[in-house]
Amino acid sequence: MVQVTNDAKGYHLDFTRRDIEGTKIALLPGDPFRVPEVATAIQEIYGGVVKELAWNREFRTFLCSFDTISIVVTSTGIGGPSASIAIEELAMVGIDTFIRVGTTGAIQEHIAIGDVIITAGSVRLDGASTHYAPIEYPAVAHYEIVNALIAGAEAAAITYHVGVTASSDTFYPGQERYDSFSHYVSAKFRGSLNEWRILHVLNFEMESSTLLTLTASMGLRGGCVSGVLCNRVSDERITEDTVRAGEGNAIAVAVASLRNLLD
Repeated sequence: MVQVTNDAKGYHLDFTRRDIEGTKIALLPGDPFRVPEVATAIQEIYGGVVKELAWNREFRTFLCSFDTISIVVTSTGIGGPSASIAIEELAMVGIDTFIRVGTTGAIQEHIAIGDVIITAGSVRLDGASTHYAPIEYPAVAHYEIVNALIAGAEAAAITYHVGVTASSDTFYPGQERYDSFSHYVSAKFRGSLNEWRILHVLNFEMESSTLLTLTASMGLRGGCVSGVLCNRVSDERITEDTVRAGEGNAIAVAVASLRNLLD
């Protein structure tokens, strides 16, 4: 793996290897405004000091330091291309464990708002991951991350589901949404939501296939936990309350999972 020198800044992330103090684990929300929320949740449980390292474009990074351990929280923006940049540049400065802390829409009726979905593997509906491995290569989570997230959900007493996620490059046609400007979904995706449901896919989101393909193919550890904001089958409405429930529970599970990864 390519590693940058202690004083060389990542082109996009804008911090150095020295800045992250030997950190090996990164939590990856999409939204830069969610980064301080994740960092604060870490501090509330583990104590220590939180500081902002950089904010460039969609990439915002906080460092959480406690005892002799530190955790990086970096936002990836939306979708695979920007997520791949964050993963690449974090790996270059020594990160070897990546956990996406996201939000999602469930597509199975039994999944409720506020539940979390722990992705075991992803349907690769993205393009970014194909720049790293052929489409036949599976986008799978590392078993240690899956186990840690399950333990985190149980410790936090949050309902969780483990299974397959459909990970799309687009929010509208790729997830078979018709409430777009054109109201048009290309033939490739018409009927896809029901097909994924029949195949027991749990949810749609937009980054896990890139994250899991990159980490697995690079010999790194990757995982994904997403909080459910809506159920596409029963009620597609997204409100402030559903966002608060989904985001909060995903953060709680990811932060609780650190105990099992830091042992």
